[in-house]
Amino acid sequence: MVTKIIELEKIKPKNPIFIQGLPGVGNVGRIAAGYLVDELNAKKFAELWSSHFLPIVLLHDQANVHLLKNEFYWIKRKKNDLIILIGDSQSSTPEGHYEICSTILDYLKKLKVKEIITLAGLSIGEKVEEPKVYGAVNDEALIKKYLKYGIKFDSQKVGTVIGAAGLILGLAKYYKIKGICLLGETIGYPVLPDPKSAKAVLQIVSKILDLKINLEKIDERVREMEEFLKRMQIVESKAVEQFMKSVKKEEKPTYIG
Repeated sequence: MVTKIIELEKIKPKNPIFIQGLPGVGNVGRIAAGYLVDELNAKKFAELWSSHFLPIVLLHDQANVHLLKNEFYWIKRKKNDLIILIGDSQSSTPEGHYEICSTILDYLKKLKVKEIITLAGLSIGEKVEEPKVYGAVNDEALIKKYLKYGIKFDSQKVGTVIGAAGLILGLAKYYKIKGICLLGETIGYPVLPDPKSAKAVLQIVSKILDLKINLEKIDERVREMEEFLKRMQIVESKAVEQFMKSVKKEEKPTYIG
């Protein structure tokens, strides 16, 4: 298995804070992080690709191929620069999640990241008018720090955080990087983007990082990326279906006699 980070440009960020938002429940994290990239005019400086992503490419424009990947962006600021990771996909295997998250953390260590914020959705099975944002931390001392921003901390409500948003937070502790995962309440449909939940998460992130961004445009941005996300989900589902069919064929018993 192979996971690689390809640098497009060497950077030297100042006291960087890492933000991660990848596709998941309601695509909350991906929408929120992507919105930050667009609104803050972030500059892409590296790409991550992995054999743990599904072996497909998407076609854009007039059949131009797009390889599934994650992308690193950089935003310069006076106090803390921001490193933002967005992407097309998460790993399709459990071992892939560990490999990819470890590769990311090795890279963040080189960039001297001391704090991370991962963004994701919290499936609650029903639609809410004003989504709450829950938090999970890898250092209990951080709870006091983040309570003032209106984040809810309730282990029974959250239970588990599945995927990269939770795993990179857990592994980061062993890299001596403190972090929090922000989870916006969402109904829980993976192919239905939830801009309202993403907006709630962005409001918290804006307070934590003292960001001045216009959140009113988020609905427009979501509509632009909605077709791409749905299309990718359909393609991935078909790829998994075809793979399972091929596995079943190989499992058919053969007899020699």
